[in-house]
Amino acid sequence: MQINLISDTVTQPTPGMLHAMMRAKVGDDVFKNDPTVNRLEEMMANLFGMEAALFFPSGTMANQTAIKLHTQPGEQLICDKYAHVYNYEGGGVSFNSGVSCRLVDGHRGMMTAAQVEESINPPDFHHSPLTSLVCIENTTNKGGGACWDLEELRSIKKVCDDNNLKYHLDGARLWNALIAKNESALDYGALFHTISVCLSKGLGCPIGSVLLGEKEHIKKALRIRKVLGGGMRQAGYLAAAGIYALENNRERLAEDHKKAREISVLLSGLPYIKKVEPTETNIVIFEMDENRMSPDDFLDRLNKRNVQIIGMGQNKLRIVTHMDYTNEKHGAFLEILSKL
Repeated sequence: MQINLISDTVTQPTPGMLHAMMRAKVGDDVFKNDPTVNRLEEMMANLFGMEAALFFPSGTMANQTAIKLHTQPGEQLICDKYAHVYNYEGGGVSFNSGVSCRLVDGHRGMMTAAQVEESINPPDFHHSPLTSLVCIENTTNKGGGACWDLEELRSIKKVCDDNNLKYHLDGARLWNALIAKNESALDYGALFHTISVCLSKGLGCPIGSVLLGEKEHIKKALRIRKVLGGGMRQAGYLAAAGIYALENNRERLAEDHKKAREISVLLSGLPYIKKVEPTETNIVIFEMDENRMSPDDFLDRLNKRNVQIIGMGQNKLRIVTHMDYTNEKHGAFLEILSKL
């Protein structure tokens, strides 16, 4: 039995999703003539109460498009030091937009409104970059799937409004936060100028993210997506997977969260584990006690038992539960851990 817990991006489309993809009506989306893509974008905009949406091949491209929308070369965005846009998007902030990042030392990838306010450069001081954008990631990847407090996000929104800053949400795993916190997508649509959400992580699609915002922002985003090479033709086959996922796979995320918590509890009791981060959603991040077992030794032992997880550096390892991680696999993995 192969148990792959590297990421929630490793899932395979279910028979129901494949059936929806194969019967999709398609057109040329570069000309905005694909009816299934158009339907997905309309569904997403309505779900978040935002004016418009645009389908992207990846979350990184959606985030990079949003950053380019809201900034000019030489300006600066504010984000937490753990933020995906800084750590995991290939330096795209500087390469694509000519923008620098002001990093905030938050807690598990989450910064406070006070920290954001302290990080804003004086707009009339021409020696420092002009601050123009604040980027949030919910849930936080490096923070172990942590969920932001909605009231803190509202407080940061006020700081942005008071300082004429744009506000972008990298919501790659926002679906997990909505289920874990029992929140509404409308709450987030009311806060941010743009939101990117991923369909190929917890929802199990083979590809795809969506960028949401005002009609004017999305009109500009269409051009930026073209420049970045993100125009797709008969993309309705992919969009159909997204529609199916929205209709069938959101509520089941609670199962992934439950399994992750059970793994977290077991790891916390093992003698070779030094620390386990609090587990709110589907990500478990933990540190090894190197005096008892090194991370490389731990990974090797798991690999020999057909279990794959990922190392994050700095003695940290990550486990991510997902829809292909069945109850049978879960039971087997817990037994492997307890006997390792």
